[in-house]
Amino acid sequence: MMERFKTYLKKYFSDGPKIESIIVIGLTISLVVISLIIFNMIKTITISVDGSDKKVTTFGGTYKEILDNNGIKLGSKDKVKPSLDSRVKDKGKLLITRAVLIEVKVDGKKLDIKSAEHNVENMLRAEKIQLSNLDKVYPSKNYAIKKGLKVVVTRVKTKDIKEITNIGYDIVIKNDSEVESGAKKVLQEGQNGEKQTITRIIYEDGKEVSRKVISEIVKKEPVQKIVAVGTLNSDYTFSRGGNLSYAKFLQMKATAYTADYESTGKGPGHPDFGITASGTVARRNSGSYSSVAVDPRVIPLGTKLYIEGYGYAIAEDTGGAIKGNRVDLFFNSASEANNWGVQWINVYVMD
Repeated sequence: MMERFKTYLKKYFSDGPKIESIIVIGLTISLVVISLIIFNMIKTITISVDGSDKKVTTFGGTYKEILDNNGIKLGSKDKVKPSLDSRVKDKGKLLITRAVLIEVKVDGKKLDIKSAEHNVENMLRAEKIQLSNLDKVYPSKNYAIKKGLKVVVTRVKTKDIKEITNIGYDIVIKNDSEVESGAKKVLQEGQNGEKQTITRIIYEDGKEVSRKVISEIVKKEPVQKIVAVGTLNSDYTFSRGGNLSYAKFLQMKATAYTADYESTGKGPGHPDFGITASGTVARRNSGSYSSVAVDPRVIPLGTKLYIEGYGYAIAEDTGGAIKGNRVDLFFNSASEANNWGVQWINVYVMD
């Protein structure tokens, strides 16, 4: 077109231009230049509001000017991309995301919030609602923001409690043939051990929801209690046959005494001559129960006994020299007492 215009001018002026023609030509050239300038200034862009597109023709400027010229208003939480102060480019696209109303429950409060963020996580960050690694968010952080969405933030905290508790000891029973049947003897006292337990308590919004033991450390091992249980037969077999049932037996030092002055310090004329500490008459009866002197702290008075080599007896008397595991056997005569002498014997305490 320009080449044809140049050819026309050469031809026209070669024939001799007229003033009117020159003016017309000048105006024509000006209009062409202005049209070209205007054509180059016009830009067409797309304005997208929540996914709905609209074509807009403009002479340029910033995106803010375009919105103002087209009566498009923005809310304080609406998001725009690119920024409003960016220069308009031909065939460009302005993305507008309108903020929608959502509800957020957090820290005991219900907040009505407008947000144009992409997802829940970005919304919480934009609203400066901080989360710990343990806090729970419903729906999930990557859930898309939409109108009417309800978001719940649950604050989660933990607390560790350290406790020292006892570890009970075991009781070990051992049979002992040297201990009377049914009798028990503690060979070793038991001792409790110690255990350190760490329990983790989980709280949600200040309320306990669970607790779990996360660590157990034995600080001190328990010590077993060892008890010997007697298995010795409690039936005594006489040399002539027959059995004797007894509760326990003692190995004792046995001496002998009579009712005379040498043994008791009392003569026949003394009112207590021949009388035991129990108030009975001292007697020696080989076919029944005889009197013996004991230490009441070891064998209580009135206890029935069977004494090897002596026979049945009753603990009826005491004596100044009869202390501990000693027994003094009553005989009717000094010769019998002397014949006995001093012996270590088994004394069976009858049931």
